[in-house]
Formats: sequence, structure tokens, C-alpha cells
Amino acid sequence: MSRPLRPGDPRRLGGYEVLGRLGEGGMGTVFLGQDAQGHQVAIKVVRAEFATEDEYRRRFRSEVNRAKQVPPFSTAEVLGADPDHDPPYLVVEYVDGPSLATVVRDKGPMTGAALQSVAVGIATALTAIHGAGVIHRDLKPGNVLFALGGVKVIDFGIAQPLELTSQHTATNHMVGTVAYMAPERFEPDARTIVGFPADIFAWGAVVMYAATGRTPFAGESAPATAMRILTQPPDLTGLDGPLRDLVARALAKRAADRPTARELLDALLAVQTPPAPTGTQTPPAPTGTPPAAGQPSRPARNRRRVLISVTAVLAALGIGAAIILATAHRGDSPTASSSASPAPVAMPSKGTILAGTRHTLLHMSEIDRDLELPLDGEAVASDGTGQEAFFTLVPSGVDYLIKSVLPGPDNAERCLGVRLDPDGPGELVATTCAVSKATLFQIDKAGGKDDKGRATYFIASGSYGVVQWDETERKVYVEELGDGEPGLSFSFVDRGPV
Repeated sequence: MSRPLRPGDPRRLGGYEVLGRLGEGGMGTVFLGQDAQGHQVAIKVVRAEFATEDEYRRRFRSEVNRAKQVPPFSTAEVLGADPDHDPPYLVVEYVDGPSLATVVRDKGPMTGAALQSVAVGIATALTAIHGAGVIHRDLKPGNVLFALGGVKVIDFGIAQPLELTSQHTATNHMVGTVAYMAPERFEPDARTIVGFPADIFAWGAVVMYAATGRTPFAGESAPATAMRILTQPPDLTGLDGPLRDLVARALAKRAADRPTARELLDALLAVQTPPAPTGTQTPPAPTGTPPAAGQPSRPARNRRRVLISVTAVLAALGIGAAIILATAHRGDSPTASSSASPAPVAMPSKGTILAGTRHTLLHMSEIDRDLELPLDGEAVASDGTGQEAFFTLVPSGVDYLIKSVLPGPDNAERCLGVRLDPDGPGELVATTCAVSKATLFQIDKAGGKDDKGRATYFIASGSYGVVQWDETERKVYVEELGDGEPGLSFSFVDRGPV
């Protein structure tokens, strides 16, 4: 299900009518479109800062041409592109089905035939992708969809920013989801070529996630995870039998020690499928309103992309489990963006809570609790009786800083911010009130009312997702939903003038 278009969004791109927004990422905005025959498509429009690079446009054009040769039976088919448009855009098949990340999150890890099917399906897709000379570069649970006919892998090898390779040395940073990045991705030597084996490594990490709900090198931070990838053996607890052996081979430190996609597929097809225990899930049948839609992005939990340099990785060795805040530069991270998925509300008139002139409680309508920002630690649900639950919504363009009325140490202002977790959803924490991707939130009308008749709103970080509630863990968090609907809305309880 798409969201409404915003002012300034295109209404038509080439021969495609633009119907709505599917989501956003660091590379641009993904729109729902349809062709002249009424067939739905996903259209990725590249961000302007990449579109100005001549080298990017050249690579975009060559990779589109190669990607068109990928057999579409297990991938989102590339239907067209215009590298010369301002900005460039890419048109792919719209896959209507939930992601592997969503399925594991909602139903738990897979076993038996379901797990085997996922492993085979992804290996089949990689065989087709590599056969066309394309490297995926960002295989992860959010890019594996359950569609009619089986597993489909999306978002492969096109419209990715320049990264450190022998051909493309425009930056010394690497782009990808850290938990699924091969060791060679962290290699500082500019002559290093990141090739097909990096996708095989990611296959091993994704299959491990499907089987256990966790990644094989999970650390407390992105640098810690990277260091484990570089220096530690994978933790394969929960996997056994032939599949464990194949995952271990795929996760070899040396690229030359990993099987090719074809060898991997042949080995998987030779494995006798283990029986699934009673009650174990099978891959879901697609529904009309899936929690995630098939466009080139959108994982749920283990999809936190982080921009890391080799320097940061080495620094992590000295400081241990470093925390990467979203205030770090993420300009070429595929999840970074300057706007959120829902359409922004118009700027309110003076004197209202949304104009920043009133204090407010942020009441979480579905659970009848208020958001509280302790002096230390993560934001929590509370009864709203203390000053830690009082906020001012400070407009910043069409976005907002959510400022606590209770200052921190040295009387410094505190604002709500997003802290990234490479192996889970983003966390809401106290941070400085400097304007950044970590601290800017959009506040969008949800269209309903709470039990007191107050209007409800969704709160979202433009770069990292929508503020949600986890009933099992009893915590608030930030998560990109793709096409899914937010499960948590807020109403504002007036607590007097600023």
C-alpha cells in the first residue's frame, strides 16, 4: 500500500504514471507507478547529489543494461531506466509480498523445508544475477521477498553509490548493511575488487538470520560487528547438518575459499530436506496487503545500514563497543534520506503545540501511555507524571526537533534522537539538540482520534523509520516499514506555554 504523493513529487516519469510513495532510502525515493496497460511497477528516483556525478551516470547505464539480462524468475525484473533524466530513475517489477525480515520478526525463525526453500531460492537468484555479470552488493533479509511463485531477491547491483573498488575510488567509505558485509568490504587497499564472493558471504549471513533470527557476527555496534567479521569465526549456534556446513563455507574469511553461486545451488539441491517440527512456519503465501512491498529497499529490523570507514573499524578495537549515532555522516547510506515515508502536515499557525509554543505530553494512543525521556538510557513508556515526559515540538522546516523540557548535565538542552543498532531496530535516546538526521522527525496526521477525542499523528525519523511500539519487549523503537502501516500513533496533551 502506497502513501500519498507530496508537493514537488513527479506525477509522470517517461511512460509511467506515478501513483504514490512506497518508501525512501539513501539512494532516493521509491514510487508506485503504472504503465499504459495498468500494470504496477516500482520506480526508484535517484537522489540529486548522485545524479550530478558523471561517473555515477555512466555506471548506472552500464549496470542497467547488464541487469536487464538477469532472468526474472527469482528476481524483481528490471523493466527500464532513464540514466539521462534529471534525476535518473529505474523501473522494476513491483513484487507484492512480505520480506524475510518481516516474516522472521513476526513469525519467528524458519526450520525444515521452509528454511531450505529460502536458502535455495536466494542461491538461485544469485546464480542468475552473477550469470549476468551483476554483483548484488546489498543482499540482506529486507531484500528477500516472498512472492507468488516463491522467493524473489530485489535491489540488486543498480543505483548504488560509488564505493571502494579498483574501478570506482570516489570515496573511501563503504556502503552496505554491516552485519552482511564480507571481510573484503573493509579492506583499505584501493586496488581491492569486491566481487561475486561478497554476495555469497551475505547469503550465509542471511540464511543464518532466517534460521535463528540473528546474524553470525552480531556485535553491540556496527564497528564491533565489523571487527567480528574481520577477526572472529561465525557463531552458527542453531544451525546443524549440511546447511550449517554450507553456511560455514559461505562465511569463509578469504573470498577464494567460498563457493560460487552455482556450486552453492548444486550443493543445496543435493541436500535432503530435513522435516519441519510440528507447528513450524512455512513460507507465507502472499496477501493483498503485505507488511512490506516489493521495491528496491525496505527491511524491518536487521536492515540498519551504516556508513563505516576502515578508520572507524580500527577505532572500535581501541574503544570496544562504540555507539554509532545517526549524527554520523550517512550521505551515501541506502537508508539515509531527508524526508520520511508519510506525507508532511502543513505548518500549523502560531500558538499551537506544533508551532513550538506549548509544552506537551506525547501520548501513545494504542497503549494509553506517555513517552518519557530519562536523563540517561532509552526512551520509555510512562504514566506522564514527571518532567521527563514533557516536550516541546520545535519546527525545523517541515520537520521537528522533539526537545525535552528537562535539561541534562551542565544545563544542556536534550532532544529525542535515533541511535542505530546494526542487528535490530533503531533506539530512541537523549542526545544534543543540534539539527541532524538523528534529531529531525516528521509529524504526520494519522487520521484518527484517541480515547479523549484528540487527533492522532505518526512520528517518524526521515532517515531511519517510524516510531513504533514492541508489545513483547515493552519498548519504543524506530523501524522502516516499507509498505506496512505504523502500529503506533501519538496524540498531544497540552501542558502549558513554553
